[in-house]
Amino acid sequence: MTGPSGTGPSGTGPAGFGPPVAGPPVAGPPAAGPSVAGPPIAGPSVAGPLGGHGFSVPVLRLGDILLVTLQGELHDGMAEQLQQDITERIAHTRVTGVVIDISGVDIVDSFLGRVLAEIAAGAALLAARTVLAGMRPAVAITLVELGLTLPGLRTALDVERAMEMLTAGEHQDGGNP
Repeated sequence: MTGPSGTGPSGTGPAGFGPPVAGPPVAGPPAAGPSVAGPPIAGPSVAGPLGGHGFSVPVLRLGDILLVTLQGELHDGMAEQLQQDITERIAHTRVTGVVIDISGVDIVDSFLGRVLAEIAAGAALLAARTVLAGMRPAVAITLVELGLTLPGLRTALDVERAMEMLTAGEHQDGGNP
């Protein structure tokens, strides 16, 4: 008895001997360049799939500003990788500002708060200012309760205002001590 395509009985190799044979890879036409979606307009994501969760954090370059959009839960390893990637991207691209949009984040714990403050500190050492945008009221209350003031981070209600702060060259602290 042979299976489909001349293989042996149900999943064995040819004529029933040994394991199934995969055969050589089929050579097709060469890849036609980028995926159907095309290359990213403003630059690739800084952080690829991290922590085995298949989750990436998009980091876009918009002129002299990096826009980092956080969505959902950011695990510790992912947050540390993001910190390293943003710092390297600032150094290589010589941007002057970073906007971190946390409007899609429900919870900011003490670890993530510390990482955000460290991103701002690293950016400042590389001559870039950081603005945290889109903080939800519950997140602000939690940060106050935890005693986290996020030094070095200016805040804005939304991404548009954060971009205005950076492009206008404002040096206000956004209410942080």
